[in-house]
Amino acid sequence: MSVISRYRWPISTRMSLIFSGFILALVFALSVGTIASAASLLQISSDPFTNTTSNHKTEVEPSTFAFGNTIVEANQQGRFFDGGGSDIGFATSTNGGATWVHGSLPGVTVNSTPAGPYLRASDASVAFDAKHNVWLISYLGIKNPSTGPVDVDVSRSTDGGLTWGPPVVVNASGDFNDKNWSTCDDTASSPFYGHCYTEFDDFTKLNLFQMSTSTDGGSTWGAPKTDPANTCVIGGQPVVQPNGTVVVPIDDCLETSILSIRSTDGGKSWSNPVLAAQLLNDGHPGNIRSPDLPSAEIDASGRVYVVWTDCRTENFCNSGNNDLLLITSDNGITWSLPVRIPTSSVGCTTASCTDILIPGLAVDRSTSGNQAHLAVDYYTFPNINCTSSTCQLNVGFLSSTDGGKHWSSPQQLAGPMTLTWLPLTTQGYMVADYLSTAIPPGANHANPVFEVAFAPTPPPNCSSPNGTPGQGCNQATFTALEGFVGGSHAATNVPTSNLASPRPNGSPQTAY
Repeated sequence: MSVISRYRWPISTRMSLIFSGFILALVFALSVGTIASAASLLQISSDPFTNTTSNHKTEVEPSTFAFGNTIVEANQQGRFFDGGGSDIGFATSTNGGATWVHGSLPGVTVNSTPAGPYLRASDASVAFDAKHNVWLISYLGIKNPSTGPVDVDVSRSTDGGLTWGPPVVVNASGDFNDKNWSTCDDTASSPFYGHCYTEFDDFTKLNLFQMSTSTDGGSTWGAPKTDPANTCVIGGQPVVQPNGTVVVPIDDCLETSILSIRSTDGGKSWSNPVLAAQLLNDGHPGNIRSPDLPSAEIDASGRVYVVWTDCRTENFCNSGNNDLLLITSDNGITWSLPVRIPTSSVGCTTASCTDILIPGLAVDRSTSGNQAHLAVDYYTFPNINCTSSTCQLNVGFLSSTDGGKHWSSPQQLAGPMTLTWLPLTTQGYMVADYLSTAIPPGANHANPVFEVAFAPTPPPNCSSPNGTPGQGCNQATFTALEGFVGGSHAATNVPTSNLASPRPNGSPQTAY
């Protein structure tokens, strides 16, 4: 484990690619439709591995959780072309994101120290069990990346996320499991205080919804339960309301709608899904990997917030660009109509279409309702008329102090990045299938967490076009302390006239 202290980089008009100095440079105009001035960035983690079978140095797919003044982040390290990473990395801050320690989980893969039983690991998710004072990182343990089995595991920390124990099996059914996500009931007055939940989908069984429950700080996990409809799903993010109800916003397995599945009895049973929203996506340029998965959070009152990428506000999904939409629910059954988060101006010409993808939502769980603090980081293409070698990928951020009714001006945190600097996978160039933002409860700032790629050494590509791994990649995990400024840019209602999804029907997705 090593320590990273805070370092503030100077700001200029473009990213400086002087990797030895890690200077990230960014300045932009203050208005909706353009990107506001950027903040200083802090690198919190990097890939330490050197095995020749995966891309180094690469980190992808960060997840975070904040409790008190502690933030824990986890990601894949050393991304493989056909799935998973060399290990799961972590970074922990005990002072609200000012300084961090980082390392890799022990005993997980053949590359871990000590070595573990799996060839690879993927899909890290962070949770905290307040009753048992245990931090959890769940992930997939991949025994065979082509055929499985793929287990679901957790690693536990009892010292505030600074050191971690060996894997604890959540599910080792022998199936090909995918897209796990964990959460815990941290409300002392809840009848299920101390219950932790890990959702995953079983690709062997047509992406069957599965949920396992632990009541002892993640030391043991019960047999997985499904819903009566045996729903085909992917990418759920469970949250727990103060009354103990678990709500799981989740995609159907064709990624054409967002569903909501609930449990009101501590995970003993799960409801049939209700439709939360239709999902419409117009694709993304440059062969970037970007499944349209929901990002879900909850406020102090139990209101659930879900953000995803959607095209229905843009020329009836006929422009090739997408926006961010937000829905909310107080019970996980009845959902608001979607509103558009103002990351850019609506409408475009072919030469100026902005595309938004891979959002990571955070909600301050000490705030609620019209005073709820929200923050979203995301990736963006400022111009969709591009290819893998010409697309420019940026990181954006914006916040709200009134429950998502109004938002700050969008801010560019990093970029531009060329897609061929990213590790190539079977589903395209990868920074993440999901992003994450953390807000320490009651803090006046958020910690967006995201991956930043630099030009590989030697150039021009991180991976070869056929997926042969590169050893000169430069893609690491960064954060920034972003204050809540609110803003006057109103979220806008979404037209209901475009009801036909342009996504063709296909087979269930798998995305580890």
